[in-house]
Amino acid sequence: MGSTHKELKARQRAERENYPENLSLRVHRALSWLDRAEQEDDPDSRFIFLWIAFNAAYATEIDDRVHLNEQATFNSFLRKLCDLDGEKRFDELVWNAYPNAIRVLLDNPYVFPCFWNHQKGYLTEEQWKRSFDGAKKAAHSALAEQNTPMVLSIVFSRIYTLRNQIMHGGATWGGKVNRDQIRDCVAILADLVPVVIEVMMDNAGALWGEASYPVV
Repeated sequence: MGSTHKELKARQRAERENYPENLSLRVHRALSWLDRAEQEDDPDSRFIFLWIAFNAAYATEIDDRVHLNEQATFNSFLRKLCDLDGEKRFDELVWNAYPNAIRVLLDNPYVFPCFWNHQKGYLTEEQWKRSFDGAKKAAHSALAEQNTPMVLSIVFSRIYTLRNQIMHGGATWGGKVNRDQIRDCVAILADLVPVVIEVMMDNAGALWGEASYPVV
C-alpha cells in the first residue's frame, strides 16, 4: 500500500516552500482530489476523484494551446515518472501489488476502444477481436519483459476508455454492467496516484511545465 493523503500532505506542507510554483500547484491540486477520493465509499465517485487527481498532476498549459492528444500526454508523463523513480515504486506496483487487477483489466473487452468501434459499426467482429487479441499479446509481452512504462501505457488506455464512458454520460451511476472495470480501475488508481505525487515531490527540480489553468 502506498502513502496516504495525510502522509503526503504532511510532507508537502514541510517542503512546499522549496517547490517551483508550477509543481507546488500541481501537487496541491492533486492532493486535494486524492483526499476527496479517500473519503469516498461510492466506487463510481471514487474513480472520478482519482482520475481528477491524476489529471491535476500531469495536465500542462502547453497541452491546452496545441491540443496534444491526451493519451499521448499522460503516456509521456508516465514514462518520465518511471525514469525518475529511483526507488522503483512503479515497478513494485505493477509486478507485485496488482498483477491480478491488471491482467483482469486487460482481458476485459468493455474497456477496449475497438470493442465499442465494433458496436458503432466501424469494425467487424473479426477486426475488433483480432485487434483485442493483438493488444493482449502486446500487454502480456510487456509484462513478461517487465517493461513498466509500456504496461502502464496499456493499462491507462483502458482506464481512459472507462473515464470517457463515465464523463460523457455513457454509463449509469451504480450500474451493474460495469462493476468489474470500476473495481479494477479504482484498485489500480488508488495506489498509483499517491506514487505519482510522491515521485513528483521527490523530483522538485525536474521540468514539469506550467500547470493548466494557473491561479490568477
